Amino acid sequence: INRREAVKRVTAFLGGVAFVGGSRLLHASETDVYARAALLEESGQGVGAFTAADIALLNEVADTIIPTTNTPGAKAAKVGPFMALMVTDTYEDRDQQIFRAGLKTIDEESQKTNKVGFMKATPRQRLALLERLDREQKAHMDAREAAERKRDSDKAKKGEKFLPDQRKEMAPSPDANAAPAITADSPTH
Repeated sequence: INRREAVKRVTAFLGGVAFVGGSRLLHASETDVYARAALLEESGQGVGAFTAADIALLNEVADTIIPTTNTPGAKAAKVGPFMALMVTDTYEDRDQQIFRAGLKTIDEESQKTNKVGFMKATPRQRLALLERLDREQKAHMDAREAAERKRDSDKAKKGEKFLPDQRKEMAPSPDANAAPAITADSPTH
């Protein structure tokens, strides 16, 4: 697994809402989000609903995934305040809550597994925990996709017309307008 894939998987674990925000994401980038994140970290303030402790936890999670080698790691790149700022600036309230719940889960799992919170765990304990959570998340997603394929296969056997993925919500029908259907269970990304 390479660093890019690891970051994607941890982001998925922390709520599965990696690129929420569409045009707001671009706007946040235009306003020099890196500089804002660095200033916020230096001030010791939180970002939105993220406390300074939350940002420190984000830094440690990211630094476990992308440690310092012959190049600076995630903490040196100020990934924690950047993530907090991006979540605050671009995620809907519901998605922010999902992301923050993911952070809480990481700390709770560390407490269960290592008898200490993530911040007090050793680097080896942190890495083992994140790897375990990543495997669990992948198994969950694989099972979910298999269930969806089975459901779609069952529909096909019954002769129902369907598209095997979420394009079905956007498929034109004679009794619908041209806008895609947005349902409560549609993923935010």
